Amino acid sequence: MTIVEASGLGLRTRRGWVYRDVDLTAAAGELHAVTGPPGSGRTSLLLALAGRFPHSHGELRRRGPAALGQVAGVHEPDPTLTVAEHITERLLLLGPVPRRRRRQLVPVAAVRARRAYRRDAYAAAIAGAGFTDAPLDPDRYGRDLTPVERQVLGLVLASLGGPSLIVADDVDAGADRPEREWMWAALERLADQGYAVVVSARAVEPGVSATAHRIGDPALPAPALTGPAPTASALTGPAPTASALTGSAPTASAPTAEVPA
Repeated sequence: MTIVEASGLGLRTRRGWVYRDVDLTAAAGELHAVTGPPGSGRTSLLLALAGRFPHSHGELRRRGPAALGQVAGVHEPDPTLTVAEHITERLLLLGPVPRRRRRQLVPVAAVRARRAYRRDAYAAAIAGAGFTDAPLDPDRYGRDLTPVERQVLGLVLASLGGPSLIVADDVDAGADRPEREWMWAALERLADQGYAVVVSARAVEPGVSATAHRIGDPALPAPALTGPAPTASALTGPAPTASALTGSAPTASAPTAEVPA
């Protein structure tokens, strides 16, 4: 079942394109990776796919709820809470799984984890995400987590709500080769549970079963100019003002179609 489908998706501001012409279709149980250089719009694209950021061009369809993993500056661990406290707090906020949701696409592991929050919330949540071998200390505070530990905690928290789509940003940032290999293997296990998983990374590790989408390449053609050529006076006119250079992003976005689960 298709969970998220983007066709010709793009975001353009007065400063230019943030990302453009993105075609991406992710089904349940699939792992997708958005790759590209820094500043290529990977984070903005992921947030748009999850419904947390606007897009100005193209079409976006999403079936079911989406959850954020680690996204720096947007969705990060609380520095004053331990790992276990993060999990307990999230389970209490989510509450029991409604009966009607149990009949839908909520993975069994997420249901079990939320039922167990009064017993051993940490162990149930880690097992529910398939991360029993995770390098994660339940007593470590958010401010002390390594980049990989932040990613693991973000994915565990995202899985607790039983979403259809999970997105995470820069999953290979700050990780050495063994850590990257473990992270990609963990993402594959997460997708195997029935989630559509879309992440961003600098590159996909060899041998990983992920569909890669490259954006932000310098070879991307510039948009065609329309209208008459500029006159000499236009070329030699006064420099643009600061407000023109720093104009705000458009507030309206292209419509996003929500497909009932």
